[in-house]
Amino acid sequence: MFLRLLFFFGLTFGLLSCGADADTTTSSAAGYHTFTSFDGAKIAYQDMGEGPAVVLLHGFINDGSNWVGTELYRQLLLNNYRVIVPDMRGNGHSAKPHTDEAYADNAEVKDLIRLADELNLESYTAVGYSRGSIVLAKLLTEDQRISRAVLGGMGADFTNPDWPRRKQFAAAFNGATTPETEEAVAYAKSIGADLKALHLLQKHQPVTTFAELRNVSVPVLVAAGSDDKDNGDPGALERMFPDGKLARMPGDHNNTYRTPVFAAAVMAFVKAGRED
Repeated sequence: MFLRLLFFFGLTFGLLSCGADADTTTSSAAGYHTFTSFDGAKIAYQDMGEGPAVVLLHGFINDGSNWVGTELYRQLLLNNYRVIVPDMRGNGHSAKPHTDEAYADNAEVKDLIRLADELNLESYTAVGYSRGSIVLAKLLTEDQRISRAVLGGMGADFTNPDWPRRKQFAAAFNGATTPETEEAVAYAKSIGADLKALHLLQKHQPVTTFAELRNVSVPVLVAAGSDDKDNGDPGALERMFPDGKLARMPGDHNNTYRTPVFAAAVMAFVKAGRED
């Protein structure tokens, strides 16, 4: 059960320090760049390959390096896509502020819009997994440059602003652990994760309502493992989109995004965008 909880948040062992303090897009650690977001926070990202842009969004207690090495990442580069992988605020090489204001009012979404501005993206595909899908759902309502999107490892429960699971983990990373959450907090401590930032990420997690999702007109693929049931019904999420599609495949939340079958489903969907 603990492993399923951990990988609900897309854990990795690569939580790293903040990026460089440049005022514009600059080089950071090897393979990383940083830019200054709307509130002065430095956001780090990787940018590899050439071709149509695909942005990959990571999960909780995680950073963009979790995508590197997956079959999907490899296939995107082999098929001549430009792969952009940010470390969202509170994670990895990006800034980890400790104020409510730094995470409130969809700050992560604003970061991603600013990233697309910095890179002069006229159109892009976005792929999220786990919490990355939650952020992406809100981004779909804010950025008209997204041509199609993949919401991986997620059901419909996040559309509830009072989602008990979100509140439970927000409290846990603020010191109020429960038997269900104490091991996740212990793990985060063991890898040096910023617990305050993690608390604030959960406290201010974006909420996108059913009504908002009904107004998303671009194609959306909901992709989830057949044993991935912690976050609601993926089929219910798919039905919220006017142009939604559902892909179920073997796997649980731990491993589905790393499998060749997940990569194949996402690649088929992404490639269809070149034919639109």
